[in-house]
Amino acid sequence: MNKKNLFNLLVTLGLGVAFVSCNTSESFSNRSRGTGSLFNSKDGVFEVNTNYKEQETPIGTVPIEGGTFTMGRVQDDVMHDWNNTPNRQHVQSFYMDETEVTNLMYLEYLEWLKRVYDPSDDRYRNIYIGALPDTLVWRNRLGFNEVMTNNYLRHPAYRNYPVVGVSWIQAVEYSNWRTERVTENLLIQRGIFPREAVQQSVAQKTPFFTETYENTPKDAYNGDESLTLGGPESQRNLKLAERDSLYTGGNFQQRNSGNIPPKYRLPTEAEWEYAALGLVGIRNYNIYRGRKKYPWDGQYTRQRQGKKNRYGDQLANFKQASGDYGGIAGWSDDGADITAEIKSYPPNDYGLYDMAGNVAEWVADVYRPIVDDEFNDFNYYRGNVYTKNAIAEDGTVTVLGLDEVEYDTLSNGKIIARTLPGEIKKVPIDEEDTYLRTNFSESDNRNYRDGDKLSSRYYESFNDIEGNPTKAMYNSPTHKVTANEDGTLKREYDKSTKRKTLVDDNVRVYKGGSWKDRAYWLDPAQRRYFPQDMATDHIGFRNAVSRVGNKFTKFKKPTN
Repeated sequence: MNKKNLFNLLVTLGLGVAFVSCNTSESFSNRSRGTGSLFNSKDGVFEVNTNYKEQETPIGTVPIEGGTFTMGRVQDDVMHDWNNTPNRQHVQSFYMDETEVTNLMYLEYLEWLKRVYDPSDDRYRNIYIGALPDTLVWRNRLGFNEVMTNNYLRHPAYRNYPVVGVSWIQAVEYSNWRTERVTENLLIQRGIFPREAVQQSVAQKTPFFTETYENTPKDAYNGDESLTLGGPESQRNLKLAERDSLYTGGNFQQRNSGNIPPKYRLPTEAEWEYAALGLVGIRNYNIYRGRKKYPWDGQYTRQRQGKKNRYGDQLANFKQASGDYGGIAGWSDDGADITAEIKSYPPNDYGLYDMAGNVAEWVADVYRPIVDDEFNDFNYYRGNVYTKNAIAEDGTVTVLGLDEVEYDTLSNGKIIARTLPGEIKKVPIDEEDTYLRTNFSESDNRNYRDGDKLSSRYYESFNDIEGNPTKAMYNSPTHKVTANEDGTLKREYDKSTKRKTLVDDNVRVYKGGSWKDRAYWLDPAQRRYFPQDMATDHIGFRNAVSRVGNKFTKFKKPTN
């Protein structure tokens, strides 16, 4: 065989192998391994996204590879309050905002609410008012702080500063809103919704809600089919009968399409502490070096490596001493006396900024002194309240109409919207969902193993203590807010002298030191709590997004 024939044979064999390989790959991805049926075929019954690769990094976040760590281990514990008992936990991979949510980001939310739910309309007034940050948190009876009270939220000079004056509840509502807007924009970018969907829905006061779209797509955008079916050109001019077939033909984007991303939310305490520590930075191959007291390497708050002209610079914004919020003006100053602009200090090894200092941050957990690692050491979180969609008598989900808003009156008398027009009404799970289950039995699990009657020292199997609140595990004050006949609020303070704690189901953990705190609180393992419906001038928040699929991903480099 001459060289020419040998070359032709090798080329032919190579092409044949490639063809078989491509054929095998195509067959594997488009044919069921269970039944052999073809996916996405006109002769089949099952449609599936065979081109899905993996989850994209959500906008504004950086990936955090999960792993194990010792939660609650602090090097300084001058309080000795049994609040940081070390325990081993494992955290799954997730994504976290590289910076705290800023004033500009929150103002975008407020502007959207104002345009969709006009505050001048009596039906919607409390939606916008309930979302406003409390700018009066800056006031001090012996301090000249009115400049922050009047300017911090809205003045352009503070647009990239972390938002404060936001309660835990408001932070959760912002996270829900952000989820809807990100999902809506993603569906627009992929040609599923028309480009004008956002402007048109805002103008018509018919916002998009992901769960409504998934569960009853006909009711999304308040039933405006020009938006729900207005993306692909082939669907724009369909007749009504043809459009109806789309509702049952798999053409709407469900969770299995890969186009509905996981939601933005507050990180759990375990996630926040794990991300703040950035333990990935102390590992070289399989050798671990040293321990970390702060989100950066070393035992000090000043920079001791990198560029020599940065030596001695503070690595975070915090209160350095009594009457010292930034140092002496000039070279040694840390650059901030109250909050600082985001990215003013170096990120940690995950690429996260201000995980110590600037503002402390809300996390999702209900506060309890002890983390119950004996019951769970995987994705630990206290605060689960399970709900389900409300189902009408005809079997359809209940979607709130344009005139329906579900409000909640907080303990401080503030009114806040919990379910907006166009959202699906939620109800607690019941016995139908819990019967003979072994992993959960109730809707509200905030008190589980710490706060319920079984965990009280007064509990006896024959003695029901539910009717005697003074014998509850956490006997906290119970202030009451009720409405008078004229619509005004009547506020009643709990004046009992027998209350022994401030802990209840409505106090949430916040983590990290702030501009107002000493270096002691910069340790990521330190933890404190605050009422979920109140706000301060030193607590902000950032969002997290769960990672779905495999644990590992190609991590992007932190942005500077």
